[in-house]
Amino acid sequence: MFNSLSDRLTSTFKNLRTRGRLSEADIDATVREIRRALLDADVAVPVVREFTGAVRERALSSEVSGALNPAQQVVKIVNEELVAILGGATRPLTLAKTPPTVIMLAGLQGAGKTTLAGKLAHALKGQGHTPLLVAADLQRPNAVTQLSVVAERAGVPVFAPHPGNTSAADDPAADAPLIGDPVGVARDGVAFAKERQHDVVIVDTAGRLGIDEVLMQQAADIRAAVNPDEVLFVIDAMIGQDAVNTAKAFADGVDFTGVVLSKLDGDARGGAALSVAKVTGRPIMFASTGEKLTDFEVFHPDRMASRILDMGDVLTLIEQAEKAFDAGEAEKMAGKLASGQDFTLADFLVQMQQLKNMGSMKKMLGMLPGMAQMRDQLDQFDEREVGRIEAIIHSMTPAERDNPKIINGSRRARIAKGAGTTTTAINQLLERFDNAQKMMKQMAKGGGMGPGGMPAMPGGPGMGMGKKSRGKTPPPKKGKKGKSGNPAKRAQQEKEAMQRALGGGPAAAPAAPAGSAFGVGPKQNDEAPDLNSIELPPGLEKFLGR
Repeated sequence: MFNSLSDRLTSTFKNLRTRGRLSEADIDATVREIRRALLDADVAVPVVREFTGAVRERALSSEVSGALNPAQQVVKIVNEELVAILGGATRPLTLAKTPPTVIMLAGLQGAGKTTLAGKLAHALKGQGHTPLLVAADLQRPNAVTQLSVVAERAGVPVFAPHPGNTSAADDPAADAPLIGDPVGVARDGVAFAKERQHDVVIVDTAGRLGIDEVLMQQAADIRAAVNPDEVLFVIDAMIGQDAVNTAKAFADGVDFTGVVLSKLDGDARGGAALSVAKVTGRPIMFASTGEKLTDFEVFHPDRMASRILDMGDVLTLIEQAEKAFDAGEAEKMAGKLASGQDFTLADFLVQMQQLKNMGSMKKMLGMLPGMAQMRDQLDQFDEREVGRIEAIIHSMTPAERDNPKIINGSRRARIAKGAGTTTTAINQLLERFDNAQKMMKQMAKGGGMGPGGMPAMPGGPGMGMGKKSRGKTPPPKKGKKGKSGNPAKRAQQEKEAMQRALGGGPAAAPAAPAGSAFGVGPKQNDEAPDLNSIELPPGLEKFLGR
């Protein structure tokens, strides 16, 4: 959503970092570029004026002039101002002291209220709540049916006593559309939740194609009837400049308490997200980023600002990993590696499936700092690659997963046929897995770790980047003599070394007892024989080195 804005701001700050000191002209040029980037992103003009004014005032103050790195200080100021216009702090749901907590959804038709109702119910269910969906949208055809389907997918009950807008095509007995009483349905839904002891009620109301006074009054009547603890205004993030007028109309007519941004995964410019919170004074509470029930997250202004400025969102990435990865499986894998067992393709498959549970790979990679520079590569990334890898591993036998070295040419052809791919893809997977297996072994042995468990620096053990790997021979240790290049002299050196190893010198070297295969046996006498008198097979002298 914010790719274009992020690219513009990142480019502006990149040029700023090349300057050691910032003059007033530099700051004015930077503020001018920021203003253009925000206007191109469809941010409301009053918000742009206020934002750039605050940035310029702070950038010209001693806060920047006295900083060690003025350019980084300007980036810090922009980040803080972005957080401010996005709402400042994260605002959680306000739960009622006496259940049930009533949450009412409002917004234009097509903004995604019905889908959001299912996502919110699914998220609350995961937190231990028992939500109930109430189908109070009786205006749009099939709205009640859609909510029932979404509720079934989320695994939550739905209160839908009326089928909604039913035309003659749907019900031959009806001569005209049958529209019930949405206010009565909402009121009865809350009473039903109290009776069945549901602690959260989510009321889905009718949307409107524009600012309709009749339907706006209907939403106000529903609010008065159910007295909700939260009224969430669902707005399409791709709506553009009209977001401000729509938000103001709903704030005056319904008086919502929070904003939910839907379709945040779209390719529009996303200025609505940077305008609504500042114009209405209501916080953005949630963000909907796709069609799946899991494509839903709490909106954190500071993390969103970091994403826009290409600083990444590592905290959200960690939270998603904690939800997706099984702690038991992770502990089991750690114990397996610690015991010296090999990392197998079966383990690799489990890791891939848990990674898949985290959601879109593109979205996860995009949360890493500095990934804006690799946006083209991310766009070309095929999400189906994980599924192809799963198909290949599933086509293998258990023995092949445990020991990939037995996979010969005929086995590769069979696996490729079973997975619907080519032997080249099998070879590439096995090669990548071999590298991963070696890395796991190195981590288990600690070969790639320096003192105290820290990663080894280049040139350290296991890194393959020392002087030897660059073709240079390390100097001999102090106090030790290197081997001579003269064959005769080298043989003499090796002979002396052998004598030292056997007893410290030629005079003290013990002889091997007769009948001993390794030259080691009980000592026969105290007399030291002459080592030079031992007859050796021709050519054996060169093998007597250390």
